[in-house]
Amino acid sequence: MTEPLAAAFADEWGRVVATLVRVTGDWALAEDAAAEAFAAAAVTWQRDGVPRSPGAWLTTVARNRALDRLRRAATERSALESIAALQETRGSGGEEDAVEPDDVPDDRLRLVFTCCHPALPLETRVALTLRTLCGLTVDEIAAAFGVAEPAMAKRLVRARQKIQRAHIPYRVPSGAALPERLAGVLAVLYLLFTEGYAPSGGDDVVRPSLSGEAIRLTRVLATLMPGEPEVLGLLALEVLQDSRRAARTTADGALVPLEEQDRGRWDADRIAEGRRALEAADRLGGPAGPYLLQARIAAEHARGDAADKHAILRSYDALVSLTPSPYVALARAIAVGAADGPDAGLGALARLRATGALPGNHYLPAAEADLLRRAGRHGEAAAAYRSALDLVRNGAERDFLERRLAEVAPGPRP
Repeated sequence: MTEPLAAAFADEWGRVVATLVRVTGDWALAEDAAAEAFAAAAVTWQRDGVPRSPGAWLTTVARNRALDRLRRAATERSALESIAALQETRGSGGEEDAVEPDDVPDDRLRLVFTCCHPALPLETRVALTLRTLCGLTVDEIAAAFGVAEPAMAKRLVRARQKIQRAHIPYRVPSGAALPERLAGVLAVLYLLFTEGYAPSGGDDVVRPSLSGEAIRLTRVLATLMPGEPEVLGLLALEVLQDSRRAARTTADGALVPLEEQDRGRWDADRIAEGRRALEAADRLGGPAGPYLLQARIAAEHARGDAADKHAILRSYDALVSLTPSPYVALARAIAVGAADGPDAGLGALARLRATGALPGNHYLPAAEADLLRRAGRHGEAAAAYRSALDLVRNGAERDFLERRLAEVAPGPRP
């Protein structure tokens, strides 16, 4: 794919599909027509050059391809209605007559809320978002989820059918329904980001693209909903975390903890973008939500040695009050250890363990092991590292824990 076409794909796929879904109500038709438009662009732009308005050109071609398909199958009332709707948006067919995607800026926003409707299972929402708004192929999405391509194709078909059968509205909810639905949209985007950001322990080129798509979609959402602090908070959180991607692993894929990372490899542009989004969210005022609180924590970490560890702890205190999950409590306990010393952190972890939280999870013994190592209690740290190794499943994390165990208990593992 040429650079102009790749840029147009990143910028315009979601717009073109959203416009056609709005007009025809047929998701599969919208995606197929958009794909045909980009295939046509690959040939025509190479021959004639990139048009003045790539988005308008693509929308016109996709609309015409959709019209051609509908005419061939125009035996049902719904198809005839779709043809009429498409023809209403059609001028003489020239580039200047095309409906600019920016003329209907809410189309993508409507599509985000439809893809992320709570009537759909969470994994299906993520998959549908990747296909419809990002343009990932079915095999790319299947690889990201670790399932067979036919199974993913069926899942997407069922999702589209459910939207049509259940008459799931193609709109942004209003009033009291918006905060709840927006929270679901943000959860899908953050899950998409974390799936791509998690260490894979292998040569996986699909997963990093997932976090990139999540950031791109969150940027779109922030543009379309600039008055929502949690949207800006999520954008800040994602780009601040992603700023450390290059420093998180060595050349051979080994994990590097935050305090040992080469800060010269942190992405300064991403850090600056995250801070701008965070400042914009703070200017809106009001109580901070979970993504904004996590973004504040990430922003402090981005300051390196100048990070205010007690400010990080205060944000975790607020986060625990807002979203009292065992994982947040675990992160807070680690922050206690960083701010007030390893013994204080171990006390917080002991209280968490006493609740019976996180059974069978390696993160709790791994956190205990790290604080014991920092406290110089190497024998106890070794035992905790072994407990964590008995539970860990991720290959990259296993390698890291084994290296830490070797530091506190040199020699072969029994």
